[in-house]
Amino acid sequence: MNQALLTRLFKSIEGEENSSLIKVAYSIIENEKGRGHVNLANKLNSILLEKLANKSTDYKPTLKVAREIDFKVPLDRRYRLPLATHIENDSLRHDMVLFSEVESKILRIEKEYLARERLAHHGLKPRKKILLYGSSGCGKSMAAEKIAWDLGLPFYKVRFDSIISSYLGESASNLQKLFESINEFPCVLLLDEFDIIGKQRNVNSNDVGEIHRIVNILLGLLEEYNGEGILIATTNLEGTIDKALFRRFDDFIELPKPTEKEIAELLKISFSALKLSPKINLKEFAQRMIGMSYAIVVKIANDAAKKAIIHSKTEISIEDLDKSLEENEAINK
Repeated sequence: MNQALLTRLFKSIEGEENSSLIKVAYSIIENEKGRGHVNLANKLNSILLEKLANKSTDYKPTLKVAREIDFKVPLDRRYRLPLATHIENDSLRHDMVLFSEVESKILRIEKEYLARERLAHHGLKPRKKILLYGSSGCGKSMAAEKIAWDLGLPFYKVRFDSIISSYLGESASNLQKLFESINEFPCVLLLDEFDIIGKQRNVNSNDVGEIHRIVNILLGLLEEYNGEGILIATTNLEGTIDKALFRRFDDFIELPKPTEKEIAELLKISFSALKLSPKINLKEFAQRMIGMSYAIVVKIANDAAKKAIIHSKTEISIEDLDKSLEENEAINK
């Protein structure tokens, strides 16, 4: 049942707290929570509590379900800064143009997560620890957001500025605290630019003591993690990551730069709400953009669109797109 129908159903519920109907409603909330639909479970729980509160002025809600699905991001001990940032579901980027092979691997992760209970009956586990690697701007972070969006899971991004401390041992302690906090909480946790904390332990002899501590803690945390959510690490410097950490991931997915086909599709999507001059041949422009990242291709399209809008043009001209492409070629040389 989709979100809109469930919301309408809960708004029509009438009954006492201990009635069979209310018990069924709480079971639905628990089921949605178990499927990782925490935002929906929170919404349904709030509707139900409001209905019960309006039923009787003496009613004091237990908030049982609300407490179970509530999650507070842990703070670092010294400065009381959050160790992760929550990104609302509505803000997650999920429309992507991907290689078919990459798309099928992401779909496999999602299918295994949804089938985790069936897999468990056969002694199998879904892929929960994923490493995405590739050039900068090729959609690694966006792919993590897409997975959260597709599965309806809350999305959190680790704040390494809070995790990493100059005080001996605090970085490792912060990491441990964060992993412990999400163990029973279904979510997608993104460790963006994972190489910050996952460096090979012999890369920098000046910091080897602290690097050893952090990597050793990470090895244990990744090895033991069997939580309710999905951990996704990203890097464009996979060669600098400690080799022992690689073995702790369930899957490795490379996100390469787009080919001519993906670039043309991306340009088509980027210009879908705008009128293009008939002189523009997107395939020819895609050929000129081979070797660029997804992010740069989108930037070129957006720059061309802004030029046209600022000058009150009714369509994007070939000159607008040419100029935007030339500017970005110069920046990326």
